[in-house]
Amino acid sequence: MNIRPLYDRIVVKRIEEKETVMGGIIIPDSAKEKPQEGEVVATGKGKRLEDGKLVALDVKVGDRILFGKYSGSDIKLNGEEYLIMREDEVLGVLEPSTNGNKKK
Repeated sequence: MNIRPLYDRIVVKRIEEKETVMGGIIIPDSAKEKPQEGEVVATGKGKRLEDGKLVALDVKVGDRILFGKYSGSDIKLNGEEYLIMREDEVLGVLEPSTNGNKKK
């Protein structure tokens, strides 16, 4: 089953952070916070304005994004967990650094 979000909605798969145990303390899964970083797996066609024009989305499939802690709605498809949210709930798009030089 595939999902096609409508209008300005996007489907996001959370990117799990690698578990690191510091000081020998193991944190159970139930106590861990859900990551606020994800990958866009599907997008709608865009936002429809009051005058009927369709404005394309800024995010695209494959973008790594940051979103708020309580953003979107959790869904489960084919045993996988996803979020459906509006594009305006996205806080930013993570872009790979192209410059290895650091400013001093």
